[in-house]
Amino acid sequence: MVRDRTPKPARNPRLRGLQCLRCDALYPVTLTHDGCPACKRAGFHVALRASYLPEGPDGLEGHDAIPMPYGPGFTLGEGHTPMHEMPALAAQFGVARLGIKDESCNPTGSHKDRMTAVGVAQALDFDAHTLVLASSGNAAVSAAHYAWAAGLGCEVATYEGMPATYARQLDALGARRYVFADNAGRWAFVRERSQHPGYFALTNYRLPALGSAPLAIEGYKTIALECLADSGLPDHIVIPTARGDLAWGIYAGFRDLLAAGRIARMPRLWLVEPFARLSRVLAGGALNGSYPGHTAQFSTAGATVTYLQWQAATATGGGAVVVGDEEARTARRLLTAAGVSAELCAAAGLAALRQLRESDAILADAHVVLMLTANASSDPSWPDRPV
Repeated sequence: MVRDRTPKPARNPRLRGLQCLRCDALYPVTLTHDGCPACKRAGFHVALRASYLPEGPDGLEGHDAIPMPYGPGFTLGEGHTPMHEMPALAAQFGVARLGIKDESCNPTGSHKDRMTAVGVAQALDFDAHTLVLASSGNAAVSAAHYAWAAGLGCEVATYEGMPATYARQLDALGARRYVFADNAGRWAFVRERSQHPGYFALTNYRLPALGSAPLAIEGYKTIALECLADSGLPDHIVIPTARGDLAWGIYAGFRDLLAAGRIARMPRLWLVEPFARLSRVLAGGALNGSYPGHTAQFSTAGATVTYLQWQAATATGGGAVVVGDEEARTARRLLTAAGVSAELCAAAGLAALRQLRESDAILADAHVVLMLTANASSDPSWPDRPV
């Protein structure tokens, strides 16, 4: 260990356990996240979520409207990222308001820091000594930084093609890298490690995929409160998606605000993917199917779909939008000209907005927020090839 262990965080006394997204069965909080056993027996692979005891009417101010597993938890200063109003792009794309929620301003440069902070808090709470995860990008960098700061070990199952800028950071922070040829190998490694005492799997390790650690995903919920505070309630939020952790966390935050009476309606969430996965599921495909494809949108690659994604899209009346690499590159050039640096999958959100306007899924009077998950500085697809 590089540093002494950080003291245990204060667990929210209202946290009563983990609850199935589908059948609402309640289970205890553990370091493992294997989904709902009851639903699995019925043929459904469904993740769990944090479940909280209700609070009285005096607890509905500020963050209390969005319960979190730990308070205070472990932090490096993540959250409270800026919302950039983009009036020129709003006019160009034919919407009343367009905001960009800039998650690149988190400590390690991506939205992953929100999830990692809560994951580290849980690891400390349960006396884990090592974070283990499957990632070749932002999640790996985030976990390495936060683990080092908390005095935890970090093991990352990655690909041979991990970008050098990420690999250098992991090496400098003492994270151990294990290289695999495919997701199956990476997830098998994380699954095996998660069975050992003291290891906490931050990301998915099941196939069919479930998503990342349920308490850790709660870290994304505060995005909803920040959006509301910074620019009012949006009509639509456009979100890059791989397995849906971010999208579900944002959905859950707005769900909590709705339950607390802070908002009167839910925004519609549109999940942007580089090739058809969730789109095929929403059209009738199997949720636990494999939908492979190739893309330069490094952060949202992968062939799996989760119940998290499906719920975030369907429960809000949103959906999925497929944006190919060339469309994303064109959108990134527009963002660059507007002074916004975006990783390719985040730029795809702007191209998705164009599609949604053309189909009238988003109308001209709409207030839209695009999630900028990270900037272009570490994106292996940057700079864009000329077309």
